[in-house]
Amino acid sequence: MSASRRLVAVVLLVPLLAAVALWAFAWPAARTAPRDLPLGVAGPAAATAPLERQLAQQEGAFDLHHYTDGKAAREAVEDRTVYGAVVVTAEGPELLTASAASPVVAQLLREAVAERTAATGAGLRTVDVVAAPATDPRGAALGASVLPLALAGIAAGAVVSLLGLRGIRAVGALVGAAALVGLVAAALAHSWLGVLTGDWWAEAAVLGLSTLAVSAAVAGCAALVGTPGIGAVSFLVMFLGNPFSGAASAPRM
Repeated sequence: MSASRRLVAVVLLVPLLAAVALWAFAWPAARTAPRDLPLGVAGPAAATAPLERQLAQQEGAFDLHHYTDGKAAREAVEDRTVYGAVVVTAEGPELLTASAASPVVAQLLREAVAERTAATGAGLRTVDVVAAPATDPRGAALGASVLPLALAGIAAGAVVSLLGLRGIRAVGALVGAAALVGLVAAALAHSWLGVLTGDWWAEAAVLGLSTLAVSAAVAGCAALVGTPGIGAVSFLVMFLGNPFSGAASAPRM
């Protein structure tokens, strides 16, 4: 290829990549909204019916789950069956949220339910059933951890492929690298930053498996189609999986 053609290729390729990146990251952010978001409603049927009609006006936004009382609704929030629940009582509506599941969803539910109950004249009481850690109340640190884990997975899969490792050696390298990434990530996020507050080993396992999912896909695709497979999976993870995962908000957003 001549120098002039290479110049034209670069001039055209860079804007194209920029356009794809902007589409992949800006479009999901601009279209963030609830889609069949699990939401509980608790209380007598006659009392909850007006609220359900109000919530149903935004078609496809909420997947309503019915509970007999506030205790059952609270258990559903704690078990992550629903992201939140509205309990209709004689004193007025009470909103149960779980900012630990998603601070973005918790804020959205506060705004949406407050808007729909404002007509009744009753004040909305909000209870954060499972609160996010005080060190990361907005979930920003946890959301920011997704991209480094993806990059670690891409790097591990690419290195294993380029070094020509196959069979048991490739599996051992991928599993070993993912396990170490999980341990290091848990040490940083839990022990140092304090943005994770669950079981330490369970967190390390989840973080490690997230890395392994990416690295195994990269290495597997490269084994099937060669070096282009590394680029194909990397593009899929970086430009589709990462921005469309809903990690910064919630998958149902």
